[in-house]
Amino acid sequence: MATYPTSGQLLVVIDPVARRTDGESVRIAKDVLSAGASTKVCLPEGPEEFARALARRGSRRPVVVGDDRALLRAVSVLHRQRELAECALSVVPVGGVVSLARSLGVPTGTVAAARAVLEGAERRLDLLVDDSDGVVLGALHIPPLSAREVRAGADAGVTAAGAGAGRDWLRTCQSLVRTLVTLPSRPSWASWATAVDGSGAAARLRVEVDGRTVVDLDQPVEAVSVAPGGGGVAAVEVRPLSGPGAEASPLLAEGRTVTVTGADFRYRADAVVSGPVRRRTWRVREAAWGLTLPAQG
Repeated sequence: MATYPTSGQLLVVIDPVARRTDGESVRIAKDVLSAGASTKVCLPEGPEEFARALARRGSRRPVVVGDDRALLRAVSVLHRQRELAECALSVVPVGGVVSLARSLGVPTGTVAAARAVLEGAERRLDLLVDDSDGVVLGALHIPPLSAREVRAGADAGVTAAGAGAGRDWLRTCQSLVRTLVTLPSRPSWASWATAVDGSGAAARLRVEVDGRTVVDLDQPVEAVSVAPGGGGVAAVEVRPLSGPGAEASPLLAEGRTVTVTGADFRYRADAVVSGPVRRRTWRVREAAWGLTLPAQG
């Protein structure tokens, strides 16, 4: 882990959502960072300005003040610019959803997080990259999704196909939410699939890890999760659909490449719901990005 001096030059990029939702925490973060380093503050109003600010950072170390979506956006931008390997990111979590930052080891208190930026150390972390060049920092989950999760994806207007399809995704999600809210609070995979495709049959997935089939289309599954497991491999858990009064044991696997195939499935990667897709492959990039975390004693 590379330790940074308390002095230095920082580019502080403050996400507009953070400014609107918690201006006081934003002010505190700016004050703590400015007291310990030379800072240039950037206030982007949208994704394009956000990307331009990172592209023009020069020798300054980027610090994102915002929620999980802002952190994910920064990593995605640097990945697309092919500058992720040479750039250590820092984040001060501000906003409603900061569970991803917390899971990565970032303090969620504003003062503690800002001090970690100034006094912390860079830790290299694995990354999942899919075949559409999307990135996953923490974990991805394939349904079931709650109505709240789907609604969050609809509000974001994000799809795997890109921003141009946002309106189509929004209409799809709104329709899905109206259906989901009428279902039981803990629906089975079969009922979720019926709500999505109207076929009355449970959807089925083929999950392959490094070319080996973990579960095939003849076995309906309740959920699939994939996360960087460290050391350049992904940890995969597949939960087969269990019958009434029975609980099937999860199927576990590890590998560098994970491919999921099925009929129009959606997935939640970090803070974003994407899809529908019929096939998606994720590959592990070992130590692909750096995040500033509190220095270990």
